[in-house]
Amino acid sequence: MQDLFFKTNKLHIVMIKFITGTLALLLMTNFAFAQQNIKTETFKVYGECIQCKTRIEGAVKKLHTTYADWSIETEMLTVSYDSTKLSRKQIEKKIASVGHDTEDFTASDKVYEKLPPCCLYVRKGKEGSTANTASVLIPYSIAGTIKGSSPDHLPVALFAATITDLHTGNHASSDSSGFFQMNSSLPVSLSISFAGYRTDTVQVTEPSDVSIMMQLSGSNELAAVVVTSRKFTSLVASNSPFNTLSIGVGELKKAACCNLSESFETSPSVDVSYADAVTGIKQIQLLGLAGNYTQITTENTPEIHGLSSVYGLTFIPGPWVEGIQVTKGTGSVANGYESIAGQINVEELKPNTADKIFVNGYANANGRLETTVNLSKNLNDKWSTGLLTHVNGVVAKKDANNDGFLDNPLGRQFNVINRWRYSNDKLFAQFSFKALNDHRQSGQVDFNPSRDKFTSNKYGVGINVEQYAFAGKLGYVFPGKDYKSVGLIFSANTFNNSSYYGLTSYTGRQNSVYANLIYQSIIGSTINKFRTGLSFANDDYNENVNLVNFKRREVVPGAFFEYTFTPNQKFTAIVGLRADYHNEYKTFITPRLNIKYDITPKTNLRFSAGSGLRAANIFAENIGLFASSRQYNFLNKSTNYGYGLQPEKAWNYGVNLVHNFKINNKNASFSFDAYRTDFVNQVVVDVDASPQQINFYNLKGRSFSNSIQAELNAEIIHHLDVRLAYRWLDVQTNYHGQLLQKPFSAKHRAFINLAYATDSKWKFDFTTQWLSKKRIPFTGSNPGDKQMAMYSPSYFQMSGQVTKSLDKKWDVYVGVENLTNFTQNNLIIAADQPFSPYFDASMVWGPVNGRMIYAGFRFTIKK
Repeated sequence: MQDLFFKTNKLHIVMIKFITGTLALLLMTNFAFAQQNIKTETFKVYGECIQCKTRIEGAVKKLHTTYADWSIETEMLTVSYDSTKLSRKQIEKKIASVGHDTEDFTASDKVYEKLPPCCLYVRKGKEGSTANTASVLIPYSIAGTIKGSSPDHLPVALFAATITDLHTGNHASSDSSGFFQMNSSLPVSLSISFAGYRTDTVQVTEPSDVSIMMQLSGSNELAAVVVTSRKFTSLVASNSPFNTLSIGVGELKKAACCNLSESFETSPSVDVSYADAVTGIKQIQLLGLAGNYTQITTENTPEIHGLSSVYGLTFIPGPWVEGIQVTKGTGSVANGYESIAGQINVEELKPNTADKIFVNGYANANGRLETTVNLSKNLNDKWSTGLLTHVNGVVAKKDANNDGFLDNPLGRQFNVINRWRYSNDKLFAQFSFKALNDHRQSGQVDFNPSRDKFTSNKYGVGINVEQYAFAGKLGYVFPGKDYKSVGLIFSANTFNNSSYYGLTSYTGRQNSVYANLIYQSIIGSTINKFRTGLSFANDDYNENVNLVNFKRREVVPGAFFEYTFTPNQKFTAIVGLRADYHNEYKTFITPRLNIKYDITPKTNLRFSAGSGLRAANIFAENIGLFASSRQYNFLNKSTNYGYGLQPEKAWNYGVNLVHNFKINNKNASFSFDAYRTDFVNQVVVDVDASPQQINFYNLKGRSFSNSIQAELNAEIIHHLDVRLAYRWLDVQTNYHGQLLQKPFSAKHRAFINLAYATDSKWKFDFTTQWLSKKRIPFTGSNPGDKQMAMYSPSYFQMSGQVTKSLDKKWDVYVGVENLTNFTQNNLIIAADQPFSPYFDASMVWGPVNGRMIYAGFRFTIKK
C-alpha cells in the first residue's frame, strides 16, 4: 500500500508539472500574439464557384494572413492581416496573380484563360469573356455547405438552414455539419434562410458544390415578420441515412452529467444502471443489449475498447463532451466490424472552438466532489491547443440502508488531456495526449485495506486503474476538389487494472495500437460517392484471476469499401463491405446496408441491415459479478485461444421513421423505430443454473433482441420542450435448452422529459420514467432468507435540475436524483456473511442510492 502511495504521488507531481507547463505556454503565446496590429478589410474579388473560393482564399493565406473568407454570392473577400507586415495592395496583387480581378488590380488574360470553365467570371469591361452564358437547363443534384459568421467572426456550420429552389419551390435542409443536397435544373436561383441571419440568394450556373457564408442580421435591420424557432437539444439528423441521434451540449447540461455513463439519463434510447451494489460502476444498454455490444469510440477512435469497455464510460467527464452521436443498428464499415447493437461516438471539445476558460464545480449529498478546468487557445489562424483537466473524489462514508456496506466507493480520479490542432485550406492535423489515474475503495464500512485486505476479517474492494493514450488524425483535401480527401486516424493506448474483490484478485493489462486510413472521392459526380481504406488493430491482453492466467493477442488487418448512391434529393443508399483477417479467427466478411427515402421533405424513412463480430472480454465486461462468491466455469471449450470460446456474431435489422411538423407554429418531431438482433453465436453468461456459479459457454439455440420505440419531441408552449417516449423490449437467450428473458431487463419503459427556459435566464428540467418488472435470476436453491423473488416490482424514477445564468460568465445549478427516494430492498444477498457461498452483490434490478441532492457552478470566458 505504501508503494502504491508513493507511485500515485509521483504521478500526481508529473501531472501537475505537465498542466502547469502547458498553461504557462498558453499564457506566453497569448501575450506574444496580443502584440500584433491586426487589420480587417472587405473588398470585391471576382469569381464564380467553390473552386474560385478555394483558389482565392488559398492565395491570400499564403501571405500569412490571420483570416480569409470569400463569399460566392457577394464576391466579397473579408481578410485580416498584420498591417505592419502586409498591405491591401500586396494582397490584391497576389489574388490577381492567380487569375481573379479585384477592384484595383486586373489579372492577365493568359492566367484568366487557364482557369477551369466553371471559374470564368464576367470581367469588368469584358462581358463577353465568360463561358458561363449557357441557358440550357441541366438536371443535377446540387450539394453544398451552409456556414454562418459568428459574433467572434469564426465560421460555424448552420444546422437546419432552409434552401429553396426559387424556380420550382422545392426545399432542402442542411444537416448538423451544414451540408445539404437537392435536385434542381441549372441555372437556378437558391434562397438560403436561417433564423438570426440575413436571407441570401445564390445563382448556381454550373454543376459544382457550393459553399455559402451567411451574415448575422444587424441590430438596425427591421423585418415585417420575425419568425423564431428553437432546435431540440437532441435529434436525428434528417439528411443522414443512418439513424443517428445527435446529443448536444444543451442536452448534457440538463443533468449534472458527471461522466459519459451519466450522459444518457435524459435520453429514452439508452438505459443506464449499476453493474453491482459495491463498485459504483454504471453500465449502459442499447436495443436491450449490454453496452459491450455497442461500439464506443472517441472521435471515431476506439479508446473505450476491450478491458476498458465498462470502466471507460466513467473516464470521460461530461464537461469535456462537445456532442454525442448514438447510431442504432449497423453503422459505417469504415469504423470497424465490432458494432452489433449500434455505435456511440463521443466528440470532445475542440481547441479551436472551445471556450477560452471553462470551470465546472460540483458537490452532492453523498460526499462526491469534482472540478473540471478546461483551457483553450487559438495560437494563430492555423494552430490551436487545449488543456482539459478533471479531478473528482468521494470523501464521506455513507450507509443509508444500514446493510454494513458503503453506498458509494471512496476514492479519487485524476484525468487530463492536452490537445493540439492544425488546419489550413488543404491540411488538417489533430493530436491528443491523455493520462488517467483512478482509485476506488469500497466494501464494508469499517474495512481497512492495510489491515483487512485478502483476509476474512472484513470484506473490501479495491480498484486501481491507470490509462495513457496518444491519438491523432491527419487529413488532406485535394485543391479545388472538396469531395476528394484522404485521412488517417491512429491511436496507441495502455490500460492497467489492478483490483481485488474480497479474497479474489484480478489484474488486467491491455496494450493497443490502431490505425485507419480512409480515402473518399466521387465516381463521375456527387451522385456516386465512395469511401475506401485500410485498417489495422493490435491488442495484447494479459489477465490474471487469482493464480490463473488468461493471455491472448489479437492482430487484425482489414480493408473496406463503402459506396453512397444519391440519384435525387429523396433517396440515398449506402452499401458497405469490409474484410478482416484475425490471427485466430481467420478471414471474416462484414456487409452493411443503409437506405433513406424521403416520403415528403419532412418525413424520412430509413432501413438498415448488417452484421457485426466481436471477441468477448468476459471478466472486464462482467466485472460486477466479481462482487459475489460465485465460481467461474467455462463449459464446452472449443479452442485453446483466450477463454476457449468462439467470437460473437450477430445480424441486425432495423427500420426508422421520422416526421417533422408544427404544433401551433412551433417545431415538433415524431420518430418510430423497430430493430431486431439475431445472434449466430454468443458467449452466454449464465447466472441461472446455480446461485453459486457463473457459467460461460457458446450459444446453442436462439438468442435475439426485439426493440420498438416511439418518441415525440415538441415545443408545446413558448420555451417549453416536451419529450415523450415509450419503448418495448423482448430480449431472450437459450440457457441450457430453455429460452428465457434476459435478466434485469424491463420489457416496458415510459419516459417524459420537460425542459423550460425563461427570458430571465432560468432553466428548469424534469425527467420521469417508469420501468416495468424485470426477471431476476434463479435463487431458489438458497436458504429461504437468501432468496429473491422471480420478478422485481415496477417502479418510477424522477430527477430534476434548476439552472440560473447570472451573467455571460456564471451559471449556477441545483438538482435532485431519485426524487421519490425509491431503492431496491436487499441489495446484497447475505450482506452479513460476505465470505459465505451465498454472498452476492451483483443482483441489482433497481436504484442503489436514495434521494440525492447536488449543486454546482459553471464559469465561462469565451474567446
